[in-house]
Amino acid sequence: MILNLGRGGIINEDAVAKIIDEKEMFFGLDVLKKEPIEKDHPLLSVRNRNKLLITPHIAWTSKEARDTLIAGVLENIRSL
Repeated sequence: MILNLGRGGIINEDAVAKIIDEKEMFFGLDVLKKEPIEKDHPLLSVRNRNKLLITPHIAWTSKEARDTLIAGVLENIRSL
């Protein structure tokens, strides 16, 4: 399993598209070299899509995640 949660371009996305269909590996990508993903990007045509998870880099900003973050900040302030 390989996860890229940091910076786009760290992982060779063309190689990932090939490896997914040839090896027993799972990839989780939170960032891509260029966003939004282009319509002809090789990752969009992999056969083994069940071994690839791509989330938007701002996936953490769901309402629930923001509510949890704000609640934690408030709790930290109150504990001072």
